[in-house]
Amino acid sequence: MNDRAIPPSVELIANIPYGKGGPRRLLLDVLRPQPRPAEPMPVLVYIHGGAFRAGHKEDGLPWLLPFAERGYFCASIAYRLSQEATFPAQIEDCKCAIRFMRAQALRFHIDPERIGVWGPSAGGHLSALVGTAADRFELEGRGGWPFYSSRVQAVCDWFGPTDFLQMNAAGSEQDHDAPDSPESELIGGPIQEHPDLVARANPITYITGDEPPFLIMHGDRDPLVPHHQSVLLYDALVRAGARDITFHTLPGAGHGGPHFDTPEARAMVAGFFDRRLMMTPGQ
Repeated sequence: MNDRAIPPSVELIANIPYGKGGPRRLLLDVLRPQPRPAEPMPVLVYIHGGAFRAGHKEDGLPWLLPFAERGYFCASIAYRLSQEATFPAQIEDCKCAIRFMRAQALRFHIDPERIGVWGPSAGGHLSALVGTAADRFELEGRGGWPFYSSRVQAVCDWFGPTDFLQMNAAGSEQDHDAPDSPESELIGGPIQEHPDLVARANPITYITGDEPPFLIMHGDRDPLVPHHQSVLLYDALVRAGARDITFHTLPGAGHGGPHFDTPEARAMVAGFFDRRLMMTPGQ
């Protein structure tokens, strides 16, 4: 998305440093309303997909633009991909971005108690993990802002994987057990040979029942990340007693694609975040 695609009511600020991933400086792009609203803004952080080994922070800008137009402070983040670093580098970077938002709340005129996270595929996995592994020290990393919380108040997970070990059995067209699969590259070895590392990367591992509101959306014809992966997450959240968990199946939808880019799907996401983040805490 270039500046010409941004309406006058929205400001784009690209390549803001938010922390470090190992020796590398981590960057994010911001879309925010212009002029600035009187009240501190709710925050929506987008985590891009790409099988943990591709994708760019710019991918999130078209999805975030309508939210910025309506008063959200929006950030689309870069994070280390699997060719650069294995798990938990990716979740460490995502958590660092959340902590950065809180640390810079006054600078950006944002409400640190109204932060949501959203992502598709690999970004859905990382969004779910942000939601279930709040403030888990072993996943926080050393990217910066250590005295701030990485907890969020709302999570939208679009067709993200959860338990890598069950993906092949659920009917995926991709061989996730292969040594060069996205999931094996993420953890640093064939997934079936490293169940301990797989469990560490599984959002379900960290569920306590104290999770923020979740919206999980998945197509029932997904050929890459089986629909069953989201069923596992939803069932585990409900079984643990988590409240405000919504699971929506998109009939006929594959792995993303046009079924997710419809007025109905967009309205579902917008309604979810508006209800959880647009209201001032206590109202």
